[in-house]
Amino acid sequence: MLVHPCGLDVSSRSLSFLAARPREHRRRIGSRWRRLPVGRQALLVLTHLRHGATYAQLAAGLEIGTSTVHRYISKAVDLPAALAPTLAEAVRAASTKAYVLLDGTLLPIDRIAADRPFFSGKHKKHGMNVQVIADPFGRLLWASPTLPGAVHDVHAAREHGIIDALDQAHIPCWADKGHHGARGTVRVPFPGRWETLSSGQQAVNRSQAKIRALVEQAMATIKSWRLLRKLRCSTTRITGLVQAVLTLHHASSTSG
Repeated sequence: MLVHPCGLDVSSRSLSFLAARPREHRRRIGSRWRRLPVGRQALLVLTHLRHGATYAQLAAGLEIGTSTVHRYISKAVDLPAALAPTLAEAVRAASTKAYVLLDGTLLPIDRIAADRPFFSGKHKKHGMNVQVIADPFGRLLWASPTLPGAVHDVHAAREHGIIDALDQAHIPCWADKGHHGARGTVRVPFPGRWETLSSGQQAVNRSQAKIRALVEQAMATIKSWRLLRKLRCSTTRITGLVQAVLTLHHASSTSG
């Protein structure tokens, strides 16, 4: 296998933050010597998440075994994932905003034996449903744990407690048609075909669409981590990957 160096379009703060997690963990448990120092381990994980590099590619590039790569990545992902903000913390942050944006996205996965629960009729592909909350400028505030792709957005939002949490905090929220029936403080477009809506309803829907458009920036933030564009791991690992990406995003955005 041929290998070549490549650049990572992530900040040095992300690398420093990620390297600090296994360093603290190793010091806490009195870990023995490892093949890779924490800095190289952090770089390995960022390459995996950002570029979607496979275990085999990373192993060849670093001249270590694939099982070692798997072990390093699993541990280094679990540590920042555990630091991801909870929904309650995200709602507290959102309470300082004029409103928030709510949307759902599908993270594509490889087909698996029990694939029916993971098939999204909306997207016509297999994947995992993730609910995303963004601020009025489209900045990512929170991403939910994953659910099978067959779960509709409004049901996913209810299951995660998003609708109740926003309503109890009196936070206005704009969402798309996938969240019809959410109620509370969640505002959605008028349903129905465009030609069947009144001129007033069409004007409202156009106005809402302009507001909601900025949530695509939050979606782009998530999808910029290329591993999440086509997941080939166990579905039980995907929530941890999303939470790790969320933590790294916040660390890069807020660290001084």
